[in-house]
Amino acid sequence: MAAQNKKSVQDLAAQFFARSSLPLKAKVDAAHIAAATIHGIDYLLTWNCKHIANAQIQGKLAEISLDFGYVLPIRCTPNELMGD
Repeated sequence: MAAQNKKSVQDLAAQFFARSSLPLKAKVDAAHIAAATIHGIDYLLTWNCKHIANAQIQGKLAEISLDFGYVLPIRCTPNELMGD
């Protein structure tokens, strides 16, 4: 099961690159988003607003996730989640 999840995470991250505007330098960020998505995480907290908590690309990543049968987690900063 763990090997299947790893492959799925890699596949989803690859699709994030192929079908969105994520730059190649965001490889680790794409894997982080994909892992949270595959494992059904509700919220992905981050201070990385350039690639992870970026509203400009959120819609496209959500569409790609749905094509794979997953729901993209809400990606936000801790301050956004806590209401600051």
